[in-house]
Amino acid sequence: MKKHRCGWCEGDELYEAYHDKEWGTPVKDDDTLFEFLILETFQAGLSWITILRKRENFKIAFDQFDYKKIAKYNQAKKDSLLQDAGIIRNKLKVNSAVSNALAFIAVQKEFGSFSNYLWGFVNDKPIKNKIAYYKDGPANTPLSDDISKDLKKRGFKFVGSTVIYAFMQAVGMVNDHETKCFRYDEV
Repeated sequence: MKKHRCGWCEGDELYEAYHDKEWGTPVKDDDTLFEFLILETFQAGLSWITILRKRENFKIAFDQFDYKKIAKYNQAKKDSLLQDAGIIRNKLKVNSAVSNALAFIAVQKEFGSFSNYLWGFVNDKPIKNKIAYYKDGPANTPLSDDISKDLKKRGFKFVGSTVIYAFMQAVGMVNDHETKCFRYDEV
């Protein structure tokens, strides 16, 4: 018997594997949170499948998403990233990866971890929505608005409310699996 999945991922093996194993699973590890933050900021204005297909290239190009290394990128490193056809070559997004790494480290220092900061917005408990069909789900919420504003105040870039809501979905702060999806009760 075929498992029921959220409609957005059906028909693409990579999308289905991401959906089945990662999307919506609560993430509390700072390294993984940073990876998703970077990927979501590069996704702004593009489809998620585009980023997912380039994920391994991003991982290599951005030193396994090591934010301590990324925070130290100089202009030569940024220029080399802009020549890397395996990633999204957008100067503002590449620069934002560096400024976001610096801001991420500052948040860690203030809150003990980025996870403490982020999950504090939901009292350390995922929000479980009841969405019958994925297209009926929100693109942003008042909470993603608040997180976006706070991140921007802290120096983060490319963290608009829609990007942040997608990030919240990816890292399991909100469970937006369709209610009939086999993952809905798993996460």
